[in-house]
Amino acid sequence: MADGYRIWGAEVSPYSVKVRSYFRYKELAHEWIVRGPDNMEEYKQYSKLPLIPTVVTPDDEGIQDSTPIIEKIEARHPEPSIHPSDPVASFVSALIEEFGDEWGNKWMFHYRWAREADQQSAGKRLAAAMAPGVEGDALQGIVDGIVDRMVNRVWFVGSSEQTAPAIEQSFKDGITRLDAHLATRPFLFGERPAFGDFGLWGQVYNAWTDPTCNEIIEASAPNVVAWIQRMLEPEGTGDFENWADLSPTLEPLLEEQVAALFLPWSDANSRAIAAGSEEFSIELPSGTWTQKPQKYHARSLGKLRNRYQALENTSLLDPVLERTNCLGWLSGS
Repeated sequence: MADGYRIWGAEVSPYSVKVRSYFRYKELAHEWIVRGPDNMEEYKQYSKLPLIPTVVTPDDEGIQDSTPIIEKIEARHPEPSIHPSDPVASFVSALIEEFGDEWGNKWMFHYRWAREADQQSAGKRLAAAMAPGVEGDALQGIVDGIVDRMVNRVWFVGSSEQTAPAIEQSFKDGITRLDAHLATRPFLFGERPAFGDFGLWGQVYNAWTDPTCNEIIEASAPNVVAWIQRMLEPEGTGDFENWADLSPTLEPLLEEQVAALFLPWSDANSRAIAAGSEEFSIELPSGTWTQKPQKYHARSLGKLRNRYQALENTSLLDPVLERTNCLGWLSGS
């Protein structure tokens, strides 16, 4: 049995750094392993899918998918908890975690591969991990191959000429709302990081490492910058806030981003999967959104709805979800 955990990941992977931030906060002994050619065979022993992160436990069990990883490790190491005791804040934290994973990823992935400066920046970092020691024209050849492959995969998150304006406006609006919320607290739900921090931060941090989003965030959102840096090595033993204190600046984010964009899109995607459709379109406040449906996103919406339906008492939560227009999407009504 090993002394600690091992995390196979990469700095350019939002889901990898999300898990690493969680392990750092929990002060769990771990080794951060950048997946590359030198350790690929060992990585494959523990990974059912060629994705990162992969976590290997001290008893040699491999775990994949960032949210299940955190949930499984949290069950083993429940203190300090990442779940607020306030039932409304706890559910909203889980909702924001999923929003970060699924909609925040659209922000990051779109911007990363939409412009040449960002393509080259990310491509060079990926190439350096894939081919350590390679330089000059050989390295640039690898970069060009990565860029070509990734630009042709942006459809996976729904990025296209049609949807680009909506994604970019959503990012700018979301960052503005986050900055206002973080003006009076170090983390999204109070004095220590919550489940929602890790999911959303992984995407925003990775966006911040790319030139275009870095310029946007640095110029307009100093509190987001401080949160990004804080979450690299998160600390905090203070209390989570109750919903009454959080609601003035979190409810606008729920209404404008989660209820108006993420949940309608997720529902349309889920319906398309159920119908076996090759493509779906939905009218969002920003205009028509068309893309190929994705099975994983449909499963994630199902998990969110199951989480809501499993609650024994929603008397405090339902008014918040109703007020922010989230309730119908989560209850299935």
